[in-house]
Amino acid sequence: MSEMQMGTGEKSFAEIIWANEPITSGELAKKSEEALGWKKTTSYTVLKRLCDKGLFQNEKGVVTSLLSKQDYYAMQSEQFVSDSFGGSLPAFFAAFTSRKKLSDSEVAELQRMIDEHKED
Repeated sequence: MSEMQMGTGEKSFAEIIWANEPITSGELAKKSEEALGWKKTTSYTVLKRLCDKGLFQNEKGVVTSLLSKQDYYAMQSEQFVSDSFGGSLPAFFAAFTSRKKLSDSEVAELQRMIDEHKED
């Protein structure tokens, strides 16, 4: 899992890809220069690193994701709960709600999700 983690700059770069894919590597370099102030070589270096991690692919100069943004952040959340709370969602929830009260709509949404995903 650690090989799937990204630093802050890599996440910003990944967000550009996810928002614009499929995108040519040239267009990605331009957008990275505009949004991040990166030179073309920096963009290509980071793109290669993220491709090597298995997050994206660059086929014939067209960049696409191998892992969606939603799937990436779901994996990161699962890893956080596993590392920090021994994989226990109730322990995570208890820690989260110890400092933040939930609104009625949040409680209803959580209950809907629990009902939808509980084992029969």
